Amino acid sequence: MTLLVTGATGFVMSVLARQWLEANPDERVVVLDAAPLDAAAKRYFASVSDRMKVVTADVTQAEQWRASLSGEDIRHVVHGATVTPISRGSAAAARSEPEAENPGRIIDVNVMGTVAVLDWVRSQSRPPRFLYVSSGAVYKHHGPDRPGEPLPEDGYVMPRRLYGISKLASELITERYGDLFGLSTASIRPSSVYGTMDRVTASRNHRHVPNRIAHMAVEGVTCARVNTLTAVGDYVHVEDVARAIVSLLRAPTLHYSTYNVAQGCVTTIAQLVEWAAQMAPGFHAQIVGDADADILQDASLRDGMWGAYDISRITAETGWTPRPVREALQAYMQWIKAQQNV
Repeated sequence: MTLLVTGATGFVMSVLARQWLEANPDERVVVLDAAPLDAAAKRYFASVSDRMKVVTADVTQAEQWRASLSGEDIRHVVHGATVTPISRGSAAAARSEPEAENPGRIIDVNVMGTVAVLDWVRSQSRPPRFLYVSSGAVYKHHGPDRPGEPLPEDGYVMPRRLYGISKLASELITERYGDLFGLSTASIRPSSVYGTMDRVTASRNHRHVPNRIAHMAVEGVTCARVNTLTAVGDYVHVEDVARAIVSLLRAPTLHYSTYNVAQGCVTTIAQLVEWAAQMAPGFHAQIVGDADADILQDASLRDGMWGAYDISRITAETGWTPRPVREALQAYMQWIKAQQNV
C-alpha cells in the first residue's frame, strides 16, 4: 500500500513521510511537491529512499502529476502542500507583510491545490482516505468563552489573513467533497509546530519561538534578546504531529470533520529558555526593547489561536498524546547537534 503526501519535501510532511516508512517497512510513499528534495531532505530520507517516489509538479496543475500516480496502490492521502506567508518573530520581520507579495498564488495553491487533489481522490475506483492539513490560523484571537479553558474545534473561527482564510476555505471544501462523493475526509489544525526538518524553504520561512531558542542555545549563543519572557504559545513537536496524523490514517472511522493537533497547554518563553539552558549551561535571556529583540512576541496574546488547544477529541478517538514540551524541545536540540556533525 502507498501513502500520497503533498508538500513532503518541506517541513511537517517530510517528517510524516519518513515516520510512515519507518513504521511500515512493506509500504511506500509518493511525494508530490513543487520543489525537489534539497540536500537536507536527501540526507533525511536516505535510509528509506528506496520506498519513495518523488513527483515534482505544481499541485494546482493536475495534468502535470496525474499520470505519475497511475499504478500506485494509494490508500491514504495527506494534503499538506501550502504557501505559508507568515512573517513575525523579530522587529525586522514585523515590518514586512509577505501576503502582499503574491496574494493570488496563496489562494491558488492553498485552495485550488486542495480542489485538484480532492478531484483526483474522488476519481479513483477505491477512493483513499483524505486528510487535509489546516492550521490554528483559522481561529480567532480570542476564546473560549470561559478563560483558561483550551480552545475546542467547534466555534471561535474567524481568520483575518489570507493564509487562515485559505485554510478555512479548504477545510470546508474538504468536508463538502466528503459529503458529496462519500469520501472519508477530515482536517487537522496544528498549533505552532517546530522540530526536525524545520528550515527555510520556498514555501515557508517562519520559525516559531522553540526553533529560535533551540538553535541559539545549540549554536553557542549565550544570551537571547527578547522583548518579553511571558509570551505564550501552544508549541508541539513535528514528530508528535506526524504521529497524530498516522493515528488518524489508521483509525477505522473518523467521527469528526476537524481535529486539533497540539500540545494542549501553553508554554512561556521563560520556560523554553530554562529548558534549553539545561542542555546548554549558561544560556539565558535578556529583556530588551522591541527594536533590539532577536525574539519579538506579543505578551497580550494569550487565548484564541495563541492559547492552548483542546486535544481531547483526537486523544479520545485514537489514544494519541504529545510528549512533554521539555522532553520534545531537548530532543530537538539533540537533533540540531547531530546535524552539525553531518
